[in-house]
Amino acid sequence: MCIYAYLHIPIDVPIHGLYARIDVYVPIYSYVSVYVCLVYMQARMYVCFARVHTYIFYIKMYFSTCTPLCMSCVQAESVLKKIVRKIGQECAARGQTISETLVVFMVKAVVLDPRNDFNVDQTLTKKDVQNLIQLCVTRLLDTTNPSLSTIKMQVYFDMNYANRAELLSEQQRVLEGRLAPVVRDITDSRPRVQEIESVYQTIVSYVLLSSGLGSPTDIEVVREVTAGLQSVFPQREMITFISLSKKKKEQQLKNLAKLVTGIRLYNKECGKGGSSIDDLPAILNESIPSATQTVDERLNTCHRLAHQYTALLESMQEDQHRYAQLSSFKLKEALFNVRQYEAFLCILLSDAITSAQEVEKMNVQFAGTMEQLKNTVQNKVSIDTKEVFPLFVALSNLWSGFQNEILLLSFLTNMTNNLQQFSEIQSQLIPEEVLTSLLEGVTVKSDEERIRETTGTRVNVSDFKNQEWLFPETTDNFDQLLIQYHGFCAHAIGVKGLTLPAISGMGFPQEILLLEF
Repeated sequence: MCIYAYLHIPIDVPIHGLYARIDVYVPIYSYVSVYVCLVYMQARMYVCFARVHTYIFYIKMYFSTCTPLCMSCVQAESVLKKIVRKIGQECAARGQTISETLVVFMVKAVVLDPRNDFNVDQTLTKKDVQNLIQLCVTRLLDTTNPSLSTIKMQVYFDMNYANRAELLSEQQRVLEGRLAPVVRDITDSRPRVQEIESVYQTIVSYVLLSSGLGSPTDIEVVREVTAGLQSVFPQREMITFISLSKKKKEQQLKNLAKLVTGIRLYNKECGKGGSSIDDLPAILNESIPSATQTVDERLNTCHRLAHQYTALLESMQEDQHRYAQLSSFKLKEALFNVRQYEAFLCILLSDAITSAQEVEKMNVQFAGTMEQLKNTVQNKVSIDTKEVFPLFVALSNLWSGFQNEILLLSFLTNMTNNLQQFSEIQSQLIPEEVLTSLLEGVTVKSDEERIRETTGTRVNVSDFKNQEWLFPETTDNFDQLLIQYHGFCAHAIGVKGLTLPAISGMGFPQEILLLEF
């Protein structure tokens, strides 16, 4: 049996230029296997109405015409690259610069569209290629197309979004990269006596740079850091430091940086320094609610539009003549666009809520640690370093947490602002006043109202032979089960083209349960 591909299922890994978030290796023997795995990935990440099918196409483009030894894969890849390059060139000639990733997404969408009569199981002829290029260029230049905005939104989110762990890991990697030359200058040096002071000043620079509290060109800041360092690491201890191994030097540098940072934060609290240190807790306490409110307001707009579009589409299906001037196809595309935007905003809102919870927790810990430090130091002539040093380090670690939240907040704000451009198609397609007019006499129901209306309704199992159904009262951890289509009704999507909430309490067939690999 020929293995068409291997999927690695939640690490982002490239599959011929695309990234799939998938945590074990799964051999793919058929297109059906590809479909099952990709539907699983799609539902685990976020709702993505066009993406599952376009992933399938991309794999088919490479594997459908390949022999078991995949001798023609290189040739197929070459043809695809030429098609993508040609489309990009034609768009550029008409004044639009399109990213290669977006072009690839569009090629897949066009080939999979049954209206275009492409057969992905056959080699494309020269005429097919020319037709494909023209169709892609036309769609990429159509600024009134909601599906194009949706694809652009998906590409942007895929290429730019990272979760908390990924962002902070990358930030740490960047910081370590910036500090690496300074660390090497310190740990690799074997200074003579007259050069020790120079190495000591380099340690001062390292402590300042690693803390991110103030500019190294600010003389007052440098003096403050130097004084803090001298209090815990006098220059006379440099002889001992130089004799340490490289690894122990690196560890001591990190510890010194935290100690000095903690001292500076304590002095700022006591009004004896720290003028260059911003009040990060206060900034976060003000900025996070503001950012959360922005996401929440845009999410409410998404909900309203999704409910209105759904109601309008249902009304159109009942009375097509009343809405003769309105394209149901474009309205469905607009609905998918707003649902995709809604899904991405939900991810960002969840991140914002997590940040708010983390900041609230750190505020309590920071205040408690500072109070403990004050009580330990207050009115004492001599202080045991074993008592205060851990507290200085704890203050430094908590402040690093505040700095991380500032970074995450900036990322969240940028993602929120940049995503908005992909939803602007809504007001262009159906202006607010036109939508209001079209909805006259139409009952608009929210997702919650639709769910409440069916409370207590259950599937009659006897109507479905040889079908196993799952129900809340008979299935363990029912609320935690992973269901396909991001909780939307599969029947409504497939038959009506509507994104209606699935009523899981009614029961659902085991086949739409997404099993863990």
